[in-house]
Amino acid sequence: MPGIDTSRPFIAVRIAVLTVSDTRTLDDDRSGQTLVDRLEAAGHILSDRKIIRDEIPDIQSVVKDWIKNEDIDVVISTGGTGVTGRDVTPEAFLALYEKEIAGFGELFRMLSYQKIGTSTIQSRATGGVAGGTFLFALPGSTGAVKDAWDDILVHQLDYRFMPCNFVELFDRLQEHEKRSKS
Repeated sequence: MPGIDTSRPFIAVRIAVLTVSDTRTLDDDRSGQTLVDRLEAAGHILSDRKIIRDEIPDIQSVVKDWIKNEDIDVVISTGGTGVTGRDVTPEAFLALYEKEIAGFGELFRMLSYQKIGTSTIQSRATGGVAGGTFLFALPGSTGAVKDAWDDILVHQLDYRFMPCNFVELFDRLQEHEKRSKS
C-alpha cells in the first residue's frame, strides 16, 4: 500500500509558484495563494512567486530563470492550461521539457473527472523535467489546484512517500550530463 514511511526523514522542497494570468494580482490570486498555503503547510519552502501575462516568451523567461536557480527544486504554475486562444502555458512548458511526465496530466484528469466529469477534458495540465527541476502546469481554478496538490503533488513531493516519490529522484535528474562530461 502506498503511504508515508515514518522511518524516513522529511525533506523540505524549494518550490516556486507562477500564476499565469492577464488579470490577477497578488491581492486576488486565490489559486496561487492556495498553492502557497498548501506547500507551506506541508513543510516546504516558497522560493519565489510571480504573476505573469499569458505570453509564451514571458512565461518561458521566468521559468528558465527558475530552472537555473539552485534554490528552486520545483516550479508549479497555475492558469493558462485551457483551450482558448490566450491559454499558452502548456506550449511554454512543453518547449522547455527535457522529459515530459505524461502520467501527471493523465492522473490529474482522471482524478478531476471524478469531481467535474467530462469538463476535465478542457484541462491541459502537464508535468516535466528541465535542468534538474520539476515543472508542473496546473489549471487556474482553485479547485483544480487543490486537487493537483492534495491528490498528487503533496505525496510525490514528500521524500517519505513510498513506494517512490519525485524527491528521491532529484540527484538523478541530470545523470545524462554527468555521463557526457566523463
